[in-house]
Amino acid sequence: MCNHLLSLNMITGEERKELYSSARYLIRNLNEQIDRPRIRQIYTQLKTLYAGGAFTRDEHNMNMLLRQLGDARIVSEEIGLGIHAVLALLYYIPLKNAHLKEEDIVAVTGEEPVRLIKLLLKTSKLYSRTRNIDSDNFQNLLLSIAQDIQVILLIIADRLYLLRYAKHLKPASLAVEMAKEASLLYAPMAHKLGLYTIKGEMEDLSLKYTDRKIFEFIKRKLGETKKARDLYIECFIQPVRERLEKELKDVSFEIKGRTKSISSIRNKLRKQQFEDIYDLFAIRIILDTPLERERSLCWQTYSIITDMFQPNPERLRDWISVPKSNGYESLHITVLGPDKRWVEVQIRTKRMDEIAELGVAAHWRYKGVHTQGRIDEFMNSVREVLEAIRYGSGGSDNLPLLKNTALTMPDNEIYVFTPQGAVINLPQGATVLDFAFAIHSRVGAQAVSAKVNGKNVPIKFKLQNGDSVEVITSTQQNAKPDWLSIVVSSKAKSKIRQILRAEEDAGISVAKETVSRRLKNRKIEYDDSVFIRLTKKQGYKTLSDFYRAVLHEQIDVGGFIDLYEESLKAENELREKLSEAGAKQQADTFVYKPDPVDAAQQSDSRRNPDVLVLDQNLTGIEYSLAQCCNPIYGDEVFGFVSNRGIKIHRFNCPNAPELLNRYGEKVITAQWSGQTGSVGYAISLEIIGRDDLAVVTNIISVIKKENRTKLRTYSIDSADSLFKGHFLIEVENRETLSILMRKLGNIVGVKHVERL
Repeated sequence: MCNHLLSLNMITGEERKELYSSARYLIRNLNEQIDRPRIRQIYTQLKTLYAGGAFTRDEHNMNMLLRQLGDARIVSEEIGLGIHAVLALLYYIPLKNAHLKEEDIVAVTGEEPVRLIKLLLKTSKLYSRTRNIDSDNFQNLLLSIAQDIQVILLIIADRLYLLRYAKHLKPASLAVEMAKEASLLYAPMAHKLGLYTIKGEMEDLSLKYTDRKIFEFIKRKLGETKKARDLYIECFIQPVRERLEKELKDVSFEIKGRTKSISSIRNKLRKQQFEDIYDLFAIRIILDTPLERERSLCWQTYSIITDMFQPNPERLRDWISVPKSNGYESLHITVLGPDKRWVEVQIRTKRMDEIAELGVAAHWRYKGVHTQGRIDEFMNSVREVLEAIRYGSGGSDNLPLLKNTALTMPDNEIYVFTPQGAVINLPQGATVLDFAFAIHSRVGAQAVSAKVNGKNVPIKFKLQNGDSVEVITSTQQNAKPDWLSIVVSSKAKSKIRQILRAEEDAGISVAKETVSRRLKNRKIEYDDSVFIRLTKKQGYKTLSDFYRAVLHEQIDVGGFIDLYEESLKAENELREKLSEAGAKQQADTFVYKPDPVDAAQQSDSRRNPDVLVLDQNLTGIEYSLAQCCNPIYGDEVFGFVSNRGIKIHRFNCPNAPELLNRYGEKVITAQWSGQTGSVGYAISLEIIGRDDLAVVTNIISVIKKENRTKLRTYSIDSADSLFKGHFLIEVENRETLSILMRKLGNIVGVKHVERL
């Protein structure tokens, strides 16, 4: 049967030899897994395909049938996958090049090989989009697209075959490119999957094509020392074999010496000379024992070896008690052998050795032994990306190696391409706009549409794994509030809010200037308390809300100024009325004067029963400060006779107009004493600013540093990128409060400061 296959096309003598060997091995392997009539059907179909040109040489002069047979042999012989993986490789090229339809292959092989082929085809498209294979995102995308661990193993097998064949590739630079690719991506993957032999060979072949000088140097040195090394290994093994045969009478075992890989020796050469490297080889003891005796026999062997040779406790590695995440189990010790040379000894069972050689695939051979159910296994750094690669047992069929091998990708992330081939990681459900902001905030702010896989789409288009995205921008575009409902990534939301906040700050400044200019044009003075009171009466919670309404032309500025002018006039009339009422008391009762009043004036005031003199120390018992406005020393105040005694109110207390107009007979004139005492007055401040921890920190710092001021409590609420804080503080007088409020208002990020 093999000879017929060889005569189908012109091939070189070396290729003929390899083709014959691989075909014979695979036919023998197929005989063990499927019946002969089906094998003959597969053979006939492949023969017809080859004759029809389905397996031609590629652009690099490689015989594609030889490549697929070589891949299939590696997958079966060196990795341990089953018939489905082998058939997927044999039929990969015919399906890819449309020489066969899916249903034609399914009729011969069943559905599973076709499923694997389709995943391979999907994965192969990644390489046409990017060469940035060394990025973590590309590796994650590869695993995501592959969906099945078997696909990753098939790709690793193909890359190993290409490295072995690299000397025949044209142009020669292609070998260097493949070597770098294997070193950066596939050798680390093989290592994490426990394919240590394949990983070592990949690294050696990569070194051969990327740094041939050092490769040849190590190879020559190993050749020069091989005879002496083999002799030393035999001298070490002989007494160990005799001792184990004596003490482990009922146990079969194998002892062999293994020279370290060229690439691992190269890593050691970075720190020491070749002649100084003591561990160029390792001794491996493999025990053939049932599972229940594995651990005890390994430790018994350890005891025998350490009894014969002096161990180095610092070099003990126990991967039997706690296996590596990829399933590797072994006991490593370093002992002082003949001629005072340190020797590494690896102790393991036959089962452990097969897992070490075949990696993750061998787990399914023994999965009935280990556990039933779902196990988180293998791939240390890959697992960090996948969160878990789960597999389970359950049921049995004639494919014992790999049954349920789906890669369970996290459902909260995707990977997409830039036009340059870079891979961008985004959350699941991400849109073109998320992608644009992931590239750069300017690209995001100016995004108007995009091309996804060559098709025009809007910025709200949801992206899928593996999409290629090109953002179309315009300098006329800028971020909009409704974009916050389009994006899902925290980065995009943060950038949009930042842009909108900057625009709002600029707009509020313009609105403030507009109102200020209109007031000046009408020669109307600005009174902070009257202005704020009117804005709140109009329904605006903060001054920022008011100025935002001005900016968006949601309020008639002229009409508002008319109302403000009326309110200011009424306020001034009320002040004048109260001022006149207290004129006979020799001083303007309601105007705070920081200069101390002389003793005589205080004495006169105290003697006048129509004037209530307020001592800052509050030693009197005939009055108290109203809690509705919390007056402090220096505030313009009046007294109000209530059922609970005299209450002192601020002139601009919210209740003042009603008290003065409706209950004038209960209002008495009050003035502060000129004495400065030590008692603090509790007042509340409302501060609104940018929602930034640094701004709040600065506010607290300013309050605490201010003399004659004490911070009692505070609370902060956040909404719409702004915070609103309520601060309860103690101050000595109004002058102190005015200075503090001025300083707070000058803090960068503070929008509004108001006394409540």
